[in-house]
Amino acid sequence: MKLSNPVLRSILCCAYLALASCTNPPKQHDAMNSFIDRMVASRHYNKAELNTLFQAVEIKDDIIKKISSPAEGMPWYKYRKIFMTEARINAGVKFWQDNTQALSKAEQQYGVPAQIIVAILGVETFYGQKTGNYRVIDALSTLAFAYPPRSQFFSSELENFLVLCKKEHLDPLNPTGSYAGAMGMPQFMPSSFLSYAIDFNHDDRADIWHTPDDAIASIGNYLAEHHWQKNQAIAVPITAQNDAYKTKLSKDLKPELRIAELESLNLTTSKALPLDTEVKLLSFEQPQGNELWAGLNNFYVITRYNHSPLYAMAVFQLSESILNKKGSFP
Repeated sequence: MKLSNPVLRSILCCAYLALASCTNPPKQHDAMNSFIDRMVASRHYNKAELNTLFQAVEIKDDIIKKISSPAEGMPWYKYRKIFMTEARINAGVKFWQDNTQALSKAEQQYGVPAQIIVAILGVETFYGQKTGNYRVIDALSTLAFAYPPRSQFFSSELENFLVLCKKEHLDPLNPTGSYAGAMGMPQFMPSSFLSYAIDFNHDDRADIWHTPDDAIASIGNYLAEHHWQKNQAIAVPITAQNDAYKTKLSKDLKPELRIAELESLNLTTSKALPLDTEVKLLSFEQPQGNELWAGLNNFYVITRYNHSPLYAMAVFQLSESILNKKGSFP
């Protein structure tokens, strides 16, 4: 039946939403109960305690809306404007000045430049000022039990969250983070926290929410464990003579082209690199056409933190601006 009448369409739409609101909660309840049963069977948690805990959990509709339209879906020239601001650059310089000792120590220990660590904190949470207002357990439960496209991933992260709360002696109802459950200054997911979080100030707790030292070292450790190459380039601009390069563009982010292959496509890098250097050919949308970049291994490593070339380029360019601005200070 063709719904040509707007009023009829509106009525049917409201009826569908009402039906969904009636049928979804039982499904969410079943998913929650199944999760609790798994935690009892595999992790030996107390079922009564988990039932009590999850009675306090809230499933939030606005989380579903937000995860369905992430910022990474916008064109580069709009995405870039979010992060490449004087306020964020200046705040990055200030954060660096305030945490010089921890950043220098982390750079020496992990081989990751201080400006990269600072820029990641800048992009993620404005240097710890905007860490998110959702309870982590609400965010993860909403996405685990009410967002089927990624329920398996978020169920795993919810499990890891409960594990880290027990390990760190945290009340699961207290930690806050983003709508996706990313936590603290570096916005670690629970699995990343368990694998990479560092107690850098040796107070027997990896506090990525309130302790810059721990957040700084945790980012350095994360990038080092994903094979950051010390003192190596991250990305260099490319000039194209024609459109032949388009056949080499792909969504995969791992470097797979050698410089010699780029030259065969009439592409020229702005900085001379060894012919056997492996790069990823990247195209970023600008209002008057696309700009091309060669992403090297370290660019790929940044995308392990967030699997988006837009994110990695924002981190890279913000890091360069912060470094330059800091260098201009007396």
